Amino acid sequence: MEDLAPEPGWPSYRVRPVHRWRGGSVEQLDDCVAEEAPIALMYNGEPHVVMLATPLDLEDFALGFSLTEDIVMEASEIESIRVYERSEGIEVRLKIPSARCDAAAEKGRNLTGRTGCGLCGARTLKQAVRRPPPVGSKVQVPAAELVAALRNLRQRQRLNSLTGAVHAAAWVMPGKEALLVREDVGRHNALDKLIGALARKKTDFGAGFVVVTSRASFEMVQKCATVGIGLMAAISAPTGLAIKLAEEAGLTLLGFARNEDHVVYTHPDRLLHSKPGL
Repeated sequence: MEDLAPEPGWPSYRVRPVHRWRGGSVEQLDDCVAEEAPIALMYNGEPHVVMLATPLDLEDFALGFSLTEDIVMEASEIESIRVYERSEGIEVRLKIPSARCDAAAEKGRNLTGRTGCGLCGARTLKQAVRRPPPVGSKVQVPAAELVAALRNLRQRQRLNSLTGAVHAAAWVMPGKEALLVREDVGRHNALDKLIGALARKKTDFGAGFVVVTSRASFEMVQKCATVGIGLMAAISAPTGLAIKLAEEAGLTLLGFARNEDHVVYTHPDRLLHSKPGL
């Protein structure tokens, strides 16, 4: 299990004294509370967006956000990532090719992205409802491996086990038990962190699948499809727009993935031994 190593000065959680009432009685104890911090993403010295996020794995977050928001096409286009503490929050400064920076500036996403928001800062419908190219992933996922991944993920959510307040996104390779997990108070941030971590490892996005501990909203599908991930399983329900995008993009979308149960909404061929609607 990876250590919860916070960025200096910005812990991922704090211990606070609380009074817990239960069954008519009260006790005083310490409680672990998840932290979130304003994270400013800046490209070539220009501010782009401020997101509220858990101050962990911020280089992964910056890289993943850059890829899933179509700011860069490849991880190799990012020349450097630097993390700086400020009194009000954390700046993550990225250096990218000038042409990419100019295109990012035209998107005008210079607004605050709140913890639960996935489209904050988009100025036009075209920006908000961006449709990625079709997914080419040929991954085949035995249903039994999906069940095993769900079971293993619960054991790997270290920050959530302490605080009960964060989402997780996990990467799974068929035939391998190891999971790569990233956590954050925002479900979109957790997914961006995971995608960034995979990109840093030069992972083939078409060779595995993603499990998220949240609902499957449009922007979650959008992020997966943008980098070529072929299957996403969510423990909660998908939205109608998410299903529509998954269908158009050729992405296999599962919802209500809990224990041995799941519902397949689109492209069931990637999940072995399953039937549509089960």
